Amino acid sequence: MLFKYFLTAVSILLLSIPGSSQYTPSKVKKKAEALYTKGLQQASEGDIQNGIRTLTEAVKIDPRFLEAYLSIGGMFGELKNYPSAIENFEKAKAIDNDYFRYYSLPYAINLAGMGAFEKALAAVNDYLSLPDLPASSRRAGEYRKRCFTFAVDYAKNNNLGNYQFEPQNMGDSVNSHFSEYFPTLTIDGRSLIFTRRVDGVNEDFYSSSLTDDNRWTKSRSLLGNINTNRNEGAQNISQDGEWLIFTGCNFPEGYGSCDLYISYLTPGGWSAPENLGPVINTDAWESAPSLSPDKRDLYFSSNRPGGLGGSDIYIARRQPDGTWSEPRNAGPEINTAGDESAPFIHADNQTLYFNSNGHTGYGDNDLFLVRKKSPEEWSKAENLGYPINTIENEGSLVIAADGRTAYYASDRRDSRGGLDLYTFELRENVRPAKTLWVKGKVFDKKTLKGLPSAVELTDLNSRDVISKVQTDETGAYLITLPVGKDYAFNVNRKGYLFFSENFPLSRESPDSTYHIDIPLQPLEADASIVLKNIFFDINEFTLKPESFAELDNVVRLLEENPSLKFSINGHTDNTGNAADNLNLSKNRANAVVNYLVGKGVQASRLSAEGFGSSQPVAGNQTEEGRAKNRRTELKVRP
Repeated sequence: MLFKYFLTAVSILLLSIPGSSQYTPSKVKKKAEALYTKGLQQASEGDIQNGIRTLTEAVKIDPRFLEAYLSIGGMFGELKNYPSAIENFEKAKAIDNDYFRYYSLPYAINLAGMGAFEKALAAVNDYLSLPDLPASSRRAGEYRKRCFTFAVDYAKNNNLGNYQFEPQNMGDSVNSHFSEYFPTLTIDGRSLIFTRRVDGVNEDFYSSSLTDDNRWTKSRSLLGNINTNRNEGAQNISQDGEWLIFTGCNFPEGYGSCDLYISYLTPGGWSAPENLGPVINTDAWESAPSLSPDKRDLYFSSNRPGGLGGSDIYIARRQPDGTWSEPRNAGPEINTAGDESAPFIHADNQTLYFNSNGHTGYGDNDLFLVRKKSPEEWSKAENLGYPINTIENEGSLVIAADGRTAYYASDRRDSRGGLDLYTFELRENVRPAKTLWVKGKVFDKKTLKGLPSAVELTDLNSRDVISKVQTDETGAYLITLPVGKDYAFNVNRKGYLFFSENFPLSRESPDSTYHIDIPLQPLEADASIVLKNIFFDINEFTLKPESFAELDNVVRLLEENPSLKFSINGHTDNTGNAADNLNLSKNRANAVVNYLVGKGVQASRLSAEGFGSSQPVAGNQTEEGRAKNRRTELKVRP
């Protein structure tokens, strides 16, 4: 804290001030000196506001009471009222600049608190030019110089444009006179869960919902068996709203001081917490979980032995049987010799935010982001910059699926008490990808019964699997779609033809979400599906590379069902010559067969048929209809 630092610094620096200074403390009026002593006592007992009032009375009695102005400045700094702090420091400076130089470090810190980093750097350089600084004071000054130099360089090297950082308090429905922190949201942005420190002691989970008129409902304690008389906090809700993973400290069944637990949403509320077990938890400290949108990867912070620093970020992968893999360290692009915590993986499943005191920043903990370059490789950590990061400690940050709306906890001046939850618009160059989502239900086309199935999202260009989710027992699923790429969407279940769809989002950014209920067809004679992710250029029959991910799924289907035979059927719209269309459809079907045979499928199990424009499934009067008629089908042969 600035004022506590200031009081400590006074006793050290008074020994160093040269006798040539104009200001003489011994000449301060006795009544003002008595008020000064009283004001310092009030502040040291936590009553800073009355301390300021008392010292203000002291400078009314003696307007040249330099130490009183310095202490008022330190107290305002403690309250984060940086303009008032600077005003009083500068009053002291005007009385005796030589004397003041020994206090220019807290002055510089308050300048930086207001964002005046160039002035702060000049002030700290002036401070460090003093020849007789104690070693501890010089180290403190050098640290702040590094921070302020970074801040000045960041502003020069990043186009901040007209960005306005204007956090909005989420209001009385969400915030209370207790502290609220660690917000977390479902993918639709309509369910908010956060930690509240009730009575200043017990941490519990509360929730609020966004109404149709964009108002948050009155927050209430989570229903069910999740909240106890112990501390539950630092939570993360899965994007589908079904799981809550959180930190539980000093639980009787815990493996260490703080462990990770999971609770499931049931018709009666949230289930009793379950420890995630000894693969995830150790006898050290595990905290601040974040679950990837497909629920496959769990990010968390731990100070277990073998890391790169104090606390590091780790990643564990959920296995097909529901267990978790051994956590792996997220690596040196993220972790440092310092502390990293509060990871948040965005719904795009590509952008990770976290806090760190080991990467270069503005001081204490700053917020950073990294982006996935490959499944296990990250970009270099990027500071989110001022004014999102400040000279204070920054905590956790979560960002909605729109990529621009951010939520965090702060004790700003309009706080209802302690930490409150705020929302603000994220600066454009540190945003994740805007993310849409697909939700629906997978079911048997004949019986209409829900089918637990694998749902997979693949980048059509790289053929990398972006997300892979398992539906619940009723067949319900949710999968995210980061815009800016083209995707293949596949649903697989043994004994059924797979489903495919494509989402060409590289050239457009639709604002709607997708709801797709998926009827799977049992593998039986004459069952057929349209292969939605097979692509050819106009009037060409050479397969485009974007088709390969889909065709590899066909190969897998054929391998899993070796007794079945299939027909590949090509179709066109009615544009152009009918005979040319017939040949084109046959050639396209043959191209698919040739690919499958090249992957090891027996040619005797496959046939290619071309039907030209003779079997339309939609009208040819519109481009939408013609696009539906241009298709490649997979059909089970008798």
